[in-house]
Amino acid sequence: MLPSLPRTAGIGFKPAHYTDLVGSPGAVTWLEVHAENYMVDGGPQLAMLDDLADRFPISLHGVGLSIGGPGPLDAVHLGRLRRLVDRINPASFSEHLAWSSHSGAYYNDLLPLPYTEMTLNAVCGHIDEVQDRLGQRMLLENPSSYLRFAESTLDETEFLAEVVARTGCGLLLDVNNVFISAVNLGFTPQDYIGTFPLSEIGEIHLGGHEADQDEDGATLLIDTHGAPVADPVWALFENVVARTGPLPTLIEWDNEVPDFATLEAEAARATNILTRQAAA
Repeated sequence: MLPSLPRTAGIGFKPAHYTDLVGSPGAVTWLEVHAENYMVDGGPQLAMLDDLADRFPISLHGVGLSIGGPGPLDAVHLGRLRRLVDRINPASFSEHLAWSSHSGAYYNDLLPLPYTEMTLNAVCGHIDEVQDRLGQRMLLENPSSYLRFAESTLDETEFLAEVVARTGCGLLLDVNNVFISAVNLGFTPQDYIGTFPLSEIGEIHLGGHEADQDEDGATLLIDTHGAPVADPVWALFENVVARTGPLPTLIEWDNEVPDFATLEAEAARATNILTRQAAA
């Protein structure tokens, strides 16, 4: 039987925090790791993960499957992923609604998609293949957006709802991504949440962003994963869990990674919000 993620706060694991997690994890009750960092046959990082998987529920987060790519999935990559899943028995596996490879070339980014019937068919086919290969339901994460495709015929939440209906997958709601996309594309984040398939959420992400300007001088938010969660993102998170109840919530901080105490404080803040909603 698969373990389950607690409806409390976790953090993305970084080896620098291993000693703290083993000795005094505080508010941190589960961990997320990027799958591609552990697709190896041995070494100290994999040994750390083996140990942590005995202590914490693990959420496995992929960044390289290129779920939204037009070509076939990389069978070798998918095979390595299956071996890692078999090894650590994660409570959850998730990937991004994005593409990151083309014709054998891999790009260090998660690139956006037009929301069309053609894209929908490709994404659903890939998700079906992943779920069949891994033998478990996967979660699909909403992207942060910096542009809108003219050829899109579906709203993002319509697209995600249709993916869920066709494949039976779940969703990972990145609240920071919603806020970034809302500011960049000019919509209201609460309206987006109002049309999101909330009942299909298996995990929530909270992360930091930075403000820049586009060529016209308008505010452009960049998803950096390198800063504390911003106050409006915390407020949107509270709005979400007021509707859904407590859900497993990750503090995502991958760049300019702070000390463990800073991450644990962010996790404690998330858990306090979840606890208040559970009581309500």
